[in-house]
Amino acid sequence: MALPFAAVAQDADQGSNPRGSTTGATQAKGYDFPGHFIHLKAEKPADNMYPAIAHPEQEKAAREKLAELEKKTGKKPNVLIFLLDDVGWMDPGFNGGGVAVGNATPNMDELAQDGLLLTSAYSTPSCSPSRATIHTGQNPLHHGILRPPMYGEPGGLDGATTLPKLLKAQGYVTQGVGKWHMGENQGSLPQNIGYDDYVGFLGVSDMYTEWRDLYFNPEVALAPARFKMMQEDGFDHHEVHCTPEDTEQCQDGKLIDLDYIKDLDTHWKEVSLAFLDKMKDSDKPFFLYHATRGCHFDNYPPDEYLGKSAAHTVFSDCMVQMDDIFGALVDKLEETDQLENTLILLTSDNGPECEIPPHGRTPFRGCKGSSWEGGVRVPTFAYWKGMIPARRSDGLFDFADILPTVMSMNGVSGADLAAEFSKDTYIDGVDQLPFLLADEGLSSRRSRPYTINQYFSAMRIDEFKYVWTGELQNAVVQKGDIGGFSGAMFTDSGGTITFNLYTNPQEDASIGVRHIPMMVPVIGAAGDYMAELIKYPPQFKIGFVSNNPPMYDMVPQEKKVMQKMLEERGVGRSPH
Repeated sequence: MALPFAAVAQDADQGSNPRGSTTGATQAKGYDFPGHFIHLKAEKPADNMYPAIAHPEQEKAAREKLAELEKKTGKKPNVLIFLLDDVGWMDPGFNGGGVAVGNATPNMDELAQDGLLLTSAYSTPSCSPSRATIHTGQNPLHHGILRPPMYGEPGGLDGATTLPKLLKAQGYVTQGVGKWHMGENQGSLPQNIGYDDYVGFLGVSDMYTEWRDLYFNPEVALAPARFKMMQEDGFDHHEVHCTPEDTEQCQDGKLIDLDYIKDLDTHWKEVSLAFLDKMKDSDKPFFLYHATRGCHFDNYPPDEYLGKSAAHTVFSDCMVQMDDIFGALVDKLEETDQLENTLILLTSDNGPECEIPPHGRTPFRGCKGSSWEGGVRVPTFAYWKGMIPARRSDGLFDFADILPTVMSMNGVSGADLAAEFSKDTYIDGVDQLPFLLADEGLSSRRSRPYTINQYFSAMRIDEFKYVWTGELQNAVVQKGDIGGFSGAMFTDSGGTITFNLYTNPQEDASIGVRHIPMMVPVIGAAGDYMAELIKYPPQFKIGFVSNNPPMYDMVPQEKKVMQKMLEERGVGRSPH
């Protein structure tokens, strides 16, 4: 029997079966999880800053902790960034690797267990873009270094506002050690972007060795004319020492050949240890950026580490050495009574380089050179003795967040930080200081944009990732080197490719058509960021050859049409 009209009208607001299935309503209450933000709206601290989720109570707790520490130490906190090279998410023990894959990492594991282990921390698809993102607070589309410069190619950080520059203005001593790879032109040299001192090399490991090694490049090593061409090529072939006393060039040290390549990480460890000794009684805080050579191919471990890993590969031997070096730096901080006043961040510049075995490991799809999770989700933890509570979190964290977070430690955040940059410079990072320091801190990042080459490729909110551009590893090459850089790019999709990264971290089963209620808000965030890219256009300092310009780099007429659409109605749905 049909209900009277009045009964139907009365039931219309609540419904008799609001949640459940067609067989009846459920009595299950369900659960909301802290850190799930898809239902919330993020706010921009300034017009040229990425939107963030505010956590006032966390902010208050973090500030109180910092004030107490500064009262105790009498100076601002130190910062140590320990940046590994081509180390995959599952290489260290703290993410399930370590002993299980034949390269024990006890020093990393101990601090990760006692700090904030970030299971969804993101780099960019390759090393130079990631290093530039750490230094600028921008993702590659905004800082313009879209790929690694090779063999002295022009372009780099020239003219950028950088973290070491900002910290020098706050009274910090800035020391860089290890791999640079952010430009060899004068304006991009370390001493010209904020470092008081830098010891390392300007390029990337294989630039110094591959053409010397008769097993890897016999067509060069065994051809005198070609070998001479490489010897005379314009890139710097040496380890260098860079100081502001000479802004035109760095001083050349030892030639990096097949002997000295083995000793670089050992030497750089000694440089960093000496710096920590020097800063022991200083009244100034320090910023130490230690970027290892390992474990980028080609790995040539020193004799004392050859075969030291249970896996007996040069990659795993390198991992054991990197763990020892990290442990030595931490021990030195403790020995010199600086550990309690030092934020330590350990991470890797990208996922594993899968084209040159032996290489790192990841449980996710893709490798270095792609914006699949395997290419950009990297092993990361933050440790600060007595300051960061021990816990794990899947809250989103991006390399671009490092600059705003470190500056927030110094009381420069929000609109104050934006004022340190030109008005047309977009800051992609968000302040994660409350996330790190509050006892139950949650990420301040609601969404995370992915980039690959010149493209804005995907967007993540919570566990949902919407993808419209990506790399197909086996599309061109089916044999030999088939890692991320050897694949083909798709720049458009059918429009509904969405992955649930909790249920499908391999990104091989799209849930977009069935889970449209979750897909549409992520599309909305992607549309919002597309509008930002039109308002704050990308730079292309170092990039790839391509036949496909992205949407935000279209001819002016089409660009205006797209901008009007995004401003008036966007795409997808944003929270209200």
